[in-house]
Amino acid sequence: MPKELKGNMNGQGLHVGIVVARFNEIITKKLLDSAVETLIRHGVRDEDITVCWVPGSFELPVVAKTLAKTGRYNAVICLGAVIRGETSHYDMVASQSASGINSIGLETGVPTIFGVLTTENMEQALNRAGGKAGNMGANTALAAIETARIIEAATTA
Repeated sequence: MPKELKGNMNGQGLHVGIVVARFNEIITKKLLDSAVETLIRHGVRDEDITVCWVPGSFELPVVAKTLAKTGRYNAVICLGAVIRGETSHYDMVASQSASGINSIGLETGVPTIFGVLTTENMEQALNRAGGKAGNMGANTALAAIETARIIEAATTA
């Protein structure tokens, strides 16, 4: 039988960085609150969570990379909300933030979790930040814990 590695949902002892976009703060604050609440509920101590606010989703990757490269964080969560408008700005910001966040995890080995909502309108964003669709902030926290634990298991196996 093959060896199977699994991450668990025990956040005790983990250090988590959260980078949050201030643009669309009505949404991102809800994502942040849910992420922090979920991390704490799963055993991450409040003092082991660092929150960094940046101007917008485009700036998330550079600060997330800075945190990841310190070696002090088991995971970094990136939270933002990009809502489609009348120009192509949406496409550029959504694409570049996703690409940048993805590359950080690959480059540093630190799980860098994509928690940027990309929606057509404010109603969709609100639904994903505590409305009908739940709160994606909680999902990012769970992904951070599980991914950090599976990397831990893989490096000690």
